[in-house]
Amino acid sequence: MSNSKIAGTYEVSPAAGYAGNVTPAVAWKILSENADAVLIDVRTRAEWNYVGLPELASAGKKPALLEWQMFPSMQVNAEFVTALGGAIADKETPLLFLCRSGVRSAAAAKAMTAAGYSTCLNVSDGFEGPIDAQGKRGAQAGWKAAGLPWRQS
Repeated sequence: MSNSKIAGTYEVSPAAGYAGNVTPAVAWKILSENADAVLIDVRTRAEWNYVGLPELASAGKKPALLEWQMFPSMQVNAEFVTALGGAIADKETPLLFLCRSGVRSAAAAKAMTAAGYSTCLNVSDGFEGPIDAQGKRGAQAGWKAAGLPWRQS
């Protein structure tokens, strides 16, 4: 599936350096309708364990878990592109990147685009979304706020 088919079929907002941004709802639709699409959660192990994970079982999938920044130092994972490239050889595979609020996942989408992957999409607002007026995440935007399936361990 090429980038143009994703962009032509789904609502994708343009972005510099990668195929574009999609809302969590559009990401869910892409994952549900495209057997080859992969969700890569680039948050840290601590976030996966304590905040939760997208639950993709009803779409017949599991999220790929690969830290963009390594906890606790938060240094960029120098092996990210090599590790993901080794796991997903087909550079036409639609890759959807998810982090807490859409910043780390955009960086990961840019890196994989630079590595030759044609359909790298950032899930805008991430898993929890931006901080609200009360200084909290999760209530106004993101995967969880959109009511998409997720779980905690």
